[in-house]
Amino acid sequence: MPSRRTVLAATAGLAAAVTVGGQAHADDHRLRALISRMTPEEKVGQLFVMRVYGHSATAPDQADIDANLKELGVRTAAELIARYRVGGIIYFAQTHNTRDPQQIAALSNGIQRASLDQPHGLPVLISTDQEHGIVARVGKPATLFPGAMAVGAGRSRADAHTLGRIAGAELRALGIRQDYTPVADVNVNPANPVIGVRSFGADPDAVAALVAAEVSGYQRSGIAATAKHFPGHGDTTVDSHYGFPVIDHSREEWEQLDATPFRAAIAAGIDSIMTAHIMVPALDDSGDPATLSHPILTGILRERLSYDGVVVTDSLAMEGVRTKYGDDRVPVLALKAGVDQLLDPPSLDVAWNAVLRALRDGELTETRLDESLLRILRLKSRLGLFERPYVSRSGVTRTVGTAAHLGAADRIAERTTTLLVNDGHLLPLSPRSHGKLLVVGADPASPSGTTGPPTGILAAALTELGFTATALSTGTTPSAAVVAQAVAAARDADAVVVGTYNVTATGSQKTLVEGLTATGKPVVAIAIRNPYDVAQLPAVRAYLASYSWTDVELRAAARVIAGRVAPRGRLPVPVQRADDPTSVLFPVGHGLSYED
Repeated sequence: MPSRRTVLAATAGLAAAVTVGGQAHADDHRLRALISRMTPEEKVGQLFVMRVYGHSATAPDQADIDANLKELGVRTAAELIARYRVGGIIYFAQTHNTRDPQQIAALSNGIQRASLDQPHGLPVLISTDQEHGIVARVGKPATLFPGAMAVGAGRSRADAHTLGRIAGAELRALGIRQDYTPVADVNVNPANPVIGVRSFGADPDAVAALVAAEVSGYQRSGIAATAKHFPGHGDTTVDSHYGFPVIDHSREEWEQLDATPFRAAIAAGIDSIMTAHIMVPALDDSGDPATLSHPILTGILRERLSYDGVVVTDSLAMEGVRTKYGDDRVPVLALKAGVDQLLDPPSLDVAWNAVLRALRDGELTETRLDESLLRILRLKSRLGLFERPYVSRSGVTRTVGTAAHLGAADRIAERTTTLLVNDGHLLPLSPRSHGKLLVVGADPASPSGTTGPPTGILAAALTELGFTATALSTGTTPSAAVVAQAVAAARDADAVVVGTYNVTATGSQKTLVEGLTATGKPVVAIAIRNPYDVAQLPAVRAYLASYSWTDVELRAAARVIAGRVAPRGRLPVPVQRADDPTSVLFPVGHGLSYED
């Protein structure tokens, strides 16, 4: 690979003077000079952040070559960069970019080498969605932390900062320098299908404090954090991946609720902000999604909130941004609205050529593109990519998934588990009185590269704590036969631990838990995703919320069940009554201890 000296010479000391948060740089004249030497094609390419299949930049598996040819018209990441001069690459597990830490680091180095070998070669800003909890692209053996709502239940700014610092250090060691987190949405709608436990909670001030703390942690490790999804995706029943949500907040409600965490992120010097494919008529009644809205992105975000950092779209392959305009118009309109980075369009060829055509036709000016290029290059410079684009094998070994990092994740998780119900002081359980446990429940696909399934993780953790625990997966929609099997098995156990996942009033998970409680055996339930499950199952004597089904959160819940640690979490969202959604069953801040 090119030496550090070669890269420094090629970029003429671009990292000489950099400040945080997209503010003016003393080194802007060098960046502007670099931009002035770029061709229109190079300028357009720098605006795109694109997916690519394969574990290697030059030698992916044949199946990934085939996928690249089908979707991108190239064979490899190196060819993608050579053809389109993309400024960013986003890693996904499903595109086979994230097999293991050393492979990820080698892929990152290969991508940087492919770009720096081009004429006017620039380092690539490699990004991913590593929110932790239910959304993460880099799995074990990297350190995986509790998700945002769990952190919200822990209420600790120090823990949020630690999460960002450690997670950022591990990403940096892998060559990933932009993380699409934290989620700054305030989740006030229990039916929200896309945000939910990805949010820190329903209190805008509490969310704002944790967003700012996590951002500072990522910054400390040299990672560009990304507050999302502006102007706020927390109050919707529509998933913008599959539809076009409309947020009916008044301007005043938006200011008080949705804007607060984004203001905190900007005050903390956030490096990038991601747009939402939602419509907010009170902010722009044109019918356009926020991603394409000049009044929202320029009028509010740039001018009113005084943000001059990088604005990145959510994926342009999502339905929410494709309902009104064709894929050739979306990237052009996004740039006209105030966007800098165009993330993952369904067809890069269509999008890239559309922007180039708009530039040549005068719909987009070179001055407008240069504004975005300056912000992007400022960010690359601040992150040290011009000086240090490559990572080392020893850095991966020294940083990723260390015992200290894993221990920190365990300790944070222990402070998040929330005890919602404990009738008759059923918990904690003791191996002496409840030695034989049956662990049943929903086993959704394991998130974020964790071990899974949840019943197996819980059973193993409880067995290590002195119980004899047997796992029986019953799924998210157990059949009558499966319910009968679980009820029969419960009769031979001293107690039952059941994991619930988005329980509904008429669903068979409710039938399962009611059948288990009818046996007379003690039943301990854990809401392994949304804490709202507890409202549907009033007969359960002990109910915990773990806010996710990742290993770290399930192991912490097991330690709480066994009394090895005390429950310390507090609800960051209210839980409404199932029979009267206008009434609150458990308010924000509810959480029992073993002394209650």
